[in-house]
Amino acid sequence: MHNPFRRWFGGSGKPAAWAEAADWAEAEGHRFARSRDGSGFVIEPRQDAAGWRLEWGAAQRHYIGGPELRLRAEVGPTGDLQMLVVTRPLMVQLEQQVFEEFTEGNQTRMDDKTPEEMRWLVLYPKVPRAELGLVRERFGALSNFPRAALRWLDGPLSQQLDASLAWLADDQPLVLVVHRGRLTLRCAQAQPLLSALQGALGLFGAARAAAQRVGDEVARGEVDHQRPSTWGAPSAMPQVEARER
Repeated sequence: MHNPFRRWFGGSGKPAAWAEAADWAEAEGHRFARSRDGSGFVIEPRQDAAGWRLEWGAAQRHYIGGPELRLRAEVGPTGDLQMLVVTRPLMVQLEQQVFEEFTEGNQTRMDDKTPEEMRWLVLYPKVPRAELGLVRERFGALSNFPRAALRWLDGPLSQQLDASLAWLADDQPLVLVVHRGRLTLRCAQAQPLLSALQGALGLFGAARAAAQRVGDEVARGEVDHQRPSTWGAPSAMPQVEARER
C-alpha cells in the first residue's frame, strides 16, 4: 500500500528519521501526525484499541536533555494514589537537586513548577532496594501508599522493566508516574527508534494494567498508608512543604 508519509519524509532533514515510526503506525492502523510545533510527532491507536497517546519531541522535564518519548493514558479511578518508578541514577540526581534548591536555597515550599516526581522524593518513603527484586540495580520506586508500589511492581511490570535493557541504556532517564488517575511514561530518546517505541509501549501496557489493579485494591481498602516496619526510617532529607497542583 502506498504510504502517504513517504512524500512528506522524502526530503532532507530531521523528519526522514520518522519514516520507520510512520510506517509502523500505518501498518498497525494508528494515527500518525506532526506535533503542533513541528518538532516531533504524535501516535494514537485505532478506535478499537485501549486509548493511549504516544509523543516524541521536545522534553517537558528539565532533567531530560534533548528529545523525550512520552506515553499517557487514563487508568481509571485511583483516588489519591500516587506512584513512581524511576531509573536509579535519575533518582539520585533529583534527590540532590531537591536538597540543593530547597535547603541551601532556604526555600521551604515546592510550588507548581516543581514536578511531582521531585516532590514525592521528599514526601514519601522509597521502597528499599532489597524489596525490588530483579529491578533493584536499575530502578527505584515509591508511593504515598508504600505497599502499593510493591504491588504495582509485582509480576509483569518488573519483567518489562528488566527487559528494557534491550532498548533503554543505563544512562537514559525514565520515569513512570501514576497521578490523578493517569499513567505517564517519560524517557530520554534522541531519535524515535522503532525498537524503543515498541519497547516503551510494552512497558507502558504492563504498567497500566498493574496500576489499574492496584487502584482497585486501594479503592477496596486492601492497601493502606502504613509503611512496613521492615522499611526503616523515612528519607533523611529535610522535609519541605509541598503545595499540590
